[in-house]
Order: sequence, then C-alpha cells, then structure tokens
Amino acid sequence: MLVYDSTKSAFLDDVVNDAIADKIYERFRQKIGKTTKSEIASWNNSMGYMYKVLNDDRIPKDAGIAIEFRIPYTSKRVDFILSGKDEKGENAAVVIELKQWSSAKEVIGKDGIIRTILNGRQVDTTHPSYQAWSYATHIEDYNETVQDRKISLTPCAYLHNYVKQNPDAITHSTYDYYLEKAPVFLKGDVIKLRDFINKYIKYGDNKETLYMIENGKIRPSKSLQDALSSMLEGNREFIMLDDQKLVYETAIQAGEKSYKDSKKRVLIIEGGPGTGKSVLAINLLVELTKRNLVCQYVTKNSAPRNVYASKLSGSMRRTRIDNLFKGSGSYINTPRNEFDALIVDEAHRLNAKSGMFKNLGENQIKEIINAAKFSIFFIDEAQKIDMSDIGSIDGIKSFCRELDAEYDMMRLESQFRCNGSDGYIAWVEDVLQIRNTANSDGFELDYDVQVLDSPIDLSNKIFELNKKNNKARLLAGYCWNWIREGKNRSDIHDIEIKEYDFAMSWNLGNSTTWAIDPDSVNQIGCIHTSQGLEFDYVGVIIGDDLRYEEDKIVTDFFKRARTDQSIKGLKGLYKSNPDEALAIADKIIKNTYRTLLTRGQKGCYIYCTDEELRNYLKRRILEMKDNKIENLKYKDTEETEVIESQR
Repeated sequence: MLVYDSTKSAFLDDVVNDAIADKIYERFRQKIGKTTKSEIASWNNSMGYMYKVLNDDRIPKDAGIAIEFRIPYTSKRVDFILSGKDEKGENAAVVIELKQWSSAKEVIGKDGIIRTILNGRQVDTTHPSYQAWSYATHIEDYNETVQDRKISLTPCAYLHNYVKQNPDAITHSTYDYYLEKAPVFLKGDVIKLRDFINKYIKYGDNKETLYMIENGKIRPSKSLQDALSSMLEGNREFIMLDDQKLVYETAIQAGEKSYKDSKKRVLIIEGGPGTGKSVLAINLLVELTKRNLVCQYVTKNSAPRNVYASKLSGSMRRTRIDNLFKGSGSYINTPRNEFDALIVDEAHRLNAKSGMFKNLGENQIKEIINAAKFSIFFIDEAQKIDMSDIGSIDGIKSFCRELDAEYDMMRLESQFRCNGSDGYIAWVEDVLQIRNTANSDGFELDYDVQVLDSPIDLSNKIFELNKKNNKARLLAGYCWNWIREGKNRSDIHDIEIKEYDFAMSWNLGNSTTWAIDPDSVNQIGCIHTSQGLEFDYVGVIIGDDLRYEEDKIVTDFFKRARTDQSIKGLKGLYKSNPDEALAIADKIIKNTYRTLLTRGQKGCYIYCTDEELRNYLKRRILEMKDNKIENLKYKDTEETEVIESQR
C-alpha cells in the first residue's frame, strides 16, 4: 500500500509549495489512520533534504516517487522509493530509509544493532543499513511480480542530520556486511546520493514500477509450522525486522553471557497476536543450540508442540524432537541451572501446579527460572483464557528477585499476522470493548473481515477457502458441550444451531494435530487447539456467552459449556464474590474471542448466535467500508485535479 505516490517533478513542486507534509498526512489519515506531530515534522524535514538530492537533471523528471510504502504482511513502511528504468531499460527502484539521527554509538556483540537517541532517550535499535536491506529483501521475498519481472530493488539509508565522526559509529567496521548491502549516506553526501541513484535509475517510468510493486501478486505468507523443518536445519525462512531483530540479538547476547558466567538471567518479551513471538522463539532455539547451549522450547499448550512434532517427524528422530519441545510442567524436580536456556512461548498460559490433576510442583514460572541459567518468556497477558493461567509479568519479576536472577523487559510491536494490520487487532479490541483504541472507525482493508448471516454460510465459506492449501479452519467459543460418546466420532455432533439445521463436531480427541490434519476442516476447533497457531483464514462462531445489549458487549459465563474446564471454580467464586467472578469471566471470554478472531493471516469470517451482536458487528464493518469509499473518492478527485493541472 502506497501512502503518497507521484512523479519526481510533481514531488518537487509539492515541496516548493510547502504542501508535501500536508499531502502525506492527508493520505496517511485516509489509508492508515492518525499519526504523531513528530512524524509530520520528520516528513517536512526529510522531504526538504530529498528535494536537494532529486533536484538534479540526471534524475528523470518522470521517475516515480513513493512515500510510506507498507511492506506485505507487516505493519512496516518504507520511507521513500524512487522508481524508473536502469541502463538496460529494465524496471528498477531505489529503496531509501530516512533517519533524523544526529548521533549514534556502535554496539558490539549484537549483529546489526546500533545505539542512538529516540524519543529523548538512548536506545538500541537496528542499524539503518540493516533496516533498509531487510525491508527490500522482505518485499523481494513476498512480491511475486518483483521476482518474475526481475525488478531490481537497491536499498540505502540517508541520515541527513548526521555528521560523520572520527572514529564513526554508523560506518564502523562491525556493520560492514550490511553497509555493503545497503550503503549509508550522511550529512553533506547529497552529491554522493545523487550519483548512487543515477547509477541505478537512468530513465523515468512515470510510476510504472511503483504500480507493479503496489499491485504485484503477493506470495502466500509462510506459516511457522510449514517452515519449521527448514529453520531447524539452519536455513533462513523469515527476515527479522526492527524490534524482532533487536529482541533476537539481545537474547543471544544474554544467553551467551549466562552460559559463560553461570549468572541467572531472564528476558521478558511482551507482544500481542501476530508480533512474531513464536517465530522468534524457534529462531532462538536454533541459534542457541547451534552455539552449543543446551536449550529447549517450552509451551503449556500441547497443540503447537504436537503440530511441530508432526511436521518434523520425517526429518528428525522422535527422541530429538521430544528433547527440543517440552511441556511447561517438565521442570518440577529439575536441579538449578540444569539447562543453559529455556524459551517459553505463550508464557501467559503457565500454571501454578502441574500434572493432570494440577497437584504437582510449586509454580511453573519458578521452576523454569530455577532450571535454566537463561530463560526467555514470550507473553501476552491479554491472551489468558483459563482460570488456571497465572503467567504474568509481575509474577515473573517476583520469582526473578526470589531466585537472584537479573531480568530485562522488551516489547514486540510489529505486526506479521492479519496481513500486517496493527489496525485490525486494535479494531477487534475496540469492537469487543476490551479497550478504547484509535481504530474505532476501522483499519486498512487489506484484511478481509465479514459477518455472515448463518453458520451454514460460514462453514461453506471456509470449506471453499480450504480447498486451496488446507489452511482454513472453523473455530468457536466454548458454548457447546463435548459429548463423551462422540469424542472420536465426527458423526456425533457436539455443536448444533437448530434454527439453521447446522450440526458439526468439535475437533476429535483421537488426533493431536487438528490444525494440519487433512480432514479437520470438517470439525470445529476451540481455543485450546488453535492458540499459538495460525491459518490463512478462520471462520469464528461466537456463541451465547457474548451478546450485545444497550450499546454494550455483555459476557455471560453461565452460557459456557459445562465441560469447559477453563472456568472451573468460577461458579463457586460467584457465590462468595460475584463482582470478582464476573470480572474474571468478562476477561476470559473477551480474551478468548480476541484470540480466535486473530488466528487468520488473510481473513476472518464471523457468525454470532446473538442477532444483536451480529447486527452490531455488521454496522461496525459497514462504517469502516463507508470511510474507505469516501477516502477513495477523495483520492480519485485529487488525482483528477493533478492530471488536469499537468495538461
């Protein structure tokens, strides 16, 4: 998605007329949403410098200009792209990462990481050359048109406020690998950057290349479960962007320190759905193991582990798989520092006690920290969906203090699910009234969300989408009992919606890999079989535990199935403390649907048993689409005016 696109000559006019920041902001607001004053100021500043660079007759007047291009499947945006044709007449583009930095300090021991001042404080972040290279590589990886048409993407970075020092941090030899892939230009390098652009852009293309990139066929996004085997063999399957790269390098450095000095360290990584927590966890498992650390990947939920084991079964011995992937209750009697590193995914799902009857051990958080010199906890407290979920940031910190462990906290912000739409997830939270967000009026519509009028329509939609690659699934809230006699029989239907003559079974108990089984589209998954996994498309049935009354989302745990173990003990608590019980139930039910509604990478389709809730969701989606139509009308009018002015 392009926020601003123009030709070089029109861009220069916009800068001269002091209109460039306003135009970028207006289109940004229409397509993405609100932004900050600091970002508007940076547009004003950086575009003035780009005017100096492009005000050169060697750079064609009809070269294409794109500002704020959103990278496929992410929430990341490329600052500036200049397009045209190279000396052979082939389509080409120069990808430019713009920075306002005026100072920096090299960071030794963290590949591709540098230190600078952002938002008034000194922080570690990705080196501009790494950022430019990773963005261009990500576009190449996922844009089929870029590959098929052999469009050349050449990345670089421009730090127009940064004066080169002696010795210099930005150009320090530790960054040579990335500087070679994406050269960096500093203050006073206008002529050098012009020469660099002229080397790759010889002729104008009147935005043709930008159009091809913007409208190019996007390759299906990779899922972790499909890429797992290749990753464990050491192959690069996912390019880490920005905060992912920073978290990864910080974890590697901390793990190696603890390996050498045996000092206990803990890294807490907070991130919402789709921020790449599981991808990072597996990458860290691979790298730390390669560096000879005894390392394990830990989850409470067995569904991801079972899927991973199935995917690896043909390429790895079962004993090795079992040694790499462990349940969170595996460390009850483990001696202190037995492991070099334990990587805990979905740490919000950890329990106090372990075992089938939850009567073993003391506390899983404490046991994991005790068992490893270095432990990593990936956590999203808004994905707690069970009364027994005790994983919390405060709880981890408390046991760090008790066990004399240093701890650090980091946060993942970037979005790699829901077509990279941060806005969609924020919109879901706003719609469910989990929290008020800036996305109350919608999000960019690259992500397909629809409310359907019947469960039949919903299931037919998912059946059709699943034919392509077996990556569409039906999910539901836990409002229907799991019939004991039908546990392993799909002909016994647990879920019935009689007014539509709709009947299906829950996922069968005789398979632990429902998410990837070829016939499991004919069964409906629950939160326990889908959390921690992802699909291309999901169809979500919202049951009677969530409804809409008097402009409010209402939760009702009494409508949950009696076989639902996630609220075990809640009715007893309700008798003694109804306010506390209702507050816990409200959080569990909303978190459950937030999780289900964000399992799809490309789209989510919804049916609600409550008609008022169905109408409310339809209204919210319609309002969002109306806003989109108005924005498109505005863009068409604006482009017509530009064309008329150029005649």
